[in-house]
This record gives sequence, C-alpha cells and structure tokens, in this order.
Amino acid sequence: MEETYLLNVEGVKKKILHGGQGELPKLQDGSKFTFHFQTLKDNFERTVIDDSREAGMPMEIIVGKMFKLEIWETLLSSMRIGEVAEFWCDAIHTGMYALVSRGMRRIAEGRDPLEGQKHRCGMGNMFDYHSTGYEDLDELQRTPQPLIFIMELFRVEDPSAYKRDTWAMSKEEKLAAVPVLHSEGNRLVLRREFAQAAAKYQEAVICLRNLQAKEKPWEDGWLKLESLVTPLVLNYCQCQLELGEYYEVLEHTTELLQKHNDNAKAYFKRAKAHAAVWNEREAREDFQRVAHLDPSMAAAVKKELKQLGERMRKKHVEDRKRYQGLFQSGQGL
Repeated sequence: MEETYLLNVEGVKKKILHGGQGELPKLQDGSKFTFHFQTLKDNFERTVIDDSREAGMPMEIIVGKMFKLEIWETLLSSMRIGEVAEFWCDAIHTGMYALVSRGMRRIAEGRDPLEGQKHRCGMGNMFDYHSTGYEDLDELQRTPQPLIFIMELFRVEDPSAYKRDTWAMSKEEKLAAVPVLHSEGNRLVLRREFAQAAAKYQEAVICLRNLQAKEKPWEDGWLKLESLVTPLVLNYCQCQLELGEYYEVLEHTTELLQKHNDNAKAYFKRAKAHAAVWNEREAREDFQRVAHLDPSMAAAVKKELKQLGERMRKKHVEDRKRYQGLFQSGQGL
C-alpha cells in the first residue's frame, strides 16, 4: 500500500511505492548510492523524460561530493535498501536537472559528458549553453518546473567497501593512494604486464595533477607534488616504449621537458622513441643531451647511438633496393 508524507524539506513530497528492508543506511562522506530512476513531468500524461533502465545502466552518487542536483542526495538518504519511492520536487530543486540529464545521456551514448564544457561551475555553464543538444532538456532549461522522480535504491556502500574513483577521493586519500599505485605499477613491470602497469602509473599521476590544480604553479606545494609526478611519468613512458606506443612517449616526455629541461632520463626515453620512428637527427640530439647532462649514462648512450647507426644504415640499404626495384619495374612497362 502506498504511503504519502512530507520530508522535512520545503517543496518535496514522498510516496513509498514498495517498502525496503532494514533500517535507514548509516551514511558518511564518501558513501555511495546505487539506484535506478525515472524522471517524469508533473503533467496529466506524466511524460517520461529519462529512465535509467532504458539507458541500461544504474546511477551512482557519492555522498558529500557536490552532485549538481543536490536534492537527490536528500531523497536517497530517506530510503531503505530495496525501497521504491516517488518524489515530487518543486522547481526550486530541479533547475539543474537539464545539465545533469545531458551528462547522463552522453555517457549512455558513449560520449564525453564534458564535451564542449568550459571550466566553470555548473551554474556558469548553464548560461554558456544555447542548447543542451536535446530539445526536451532545452525546454526544461528555459522553463524550470516541478519534476517527479521515481527511485529504486539497490545498495549503499561505505567508502572502504568499493574502489574510489580519483575524483571522489579527498586530498588525504589521493596522497595515500599514490605510493600504493606506484608500488603496484612497479610490481606489474617486473611481471612484464606493461599495459596494466601504465594504468597504475597514470592513475597516480591523475591524483597528483588534481591536487596540483589547487596549488599556485611553481610555489612550494606545487613543486613538492611535481617531484612526485616526474618519476611516475617516466615510468609510464617506459611502459609505453615497451608497448611500442612511441608517439605517446614523444608527447609526454616533451611535455615533461618543457618544465624540466635538465632531466636526462626524459631525454633518453624521448631519444629512444625518436629512434623507433626513424627521427634520426632528433634522436641523436637527445642522446647527446643525455651524455652532457649525466656522464654516468655515457656508456648507455654510446650503445644506443651504435644501434641507431646500424638500424639507419640497414634502412637506407633496404630503401635503395626498394626504389631500384620500383624503377626497374617501371622500365619494363
């Protein structure tokens, strides 16, 4: 039997369609809700705007992480596991729904939810858009209105019970995750699982870059984080060398050297990538920089230059033969 009552929130009404189990979950910052939802217009037809089941993926919200539609956290906090409830929400709570729905639809379509979005707050972005790209959402954006949300809560997980996405971690959690990810990457390298190791190093770099974004460039806090980023990027590049992703290495080492033009290891990895894609002049220049910056690497540089010379001579011979063959076949026409 349906039960209707008011939450202690202005402009919200709740109707329980199916009772849940147990007590209300105990929540803390970082707890994760997993649920399905329908969004309907408050009209005679109860027009369906979105349905996560049709999209084929449940929704997830992290408590305390400033989800754009803040009222959803309040609604879910009133539910038990397994409960299905219908919430009527006044327009004061639904003004951001068009942007939230736009992002969810893009994800379901396999597109970037932030495509074309400027680095501003959600409200600022609302004024940047002339269109969301969806006619029904454009209408909601032009004329905010009450909406009905039907939600089914599947589970609530404590922060320790699931793997946290980088964006959902606190500053302390990100700092604690970095050495763990670094160690896991090193272990995977020893097992020659380079793709998996690269993913670990990359995740650690993302943690640090997120923290750096809150620091003033080149000041102490920023520099301390940068000193942790550099070896991770170099390890990532080594994995990409092993995987044959040479242009990926060129991109990341060049970016690193723009900030740290005295890093011999970065020059060495970039030189090897240049050599692999037949950029002989660039490879030789980088190897020479390595020997100048770090004389202890001179023997390794000498070996690489010898191998580069042999590879280039072999390539020139093969090219001459190929061109001669093309010329001779052309004469026979």
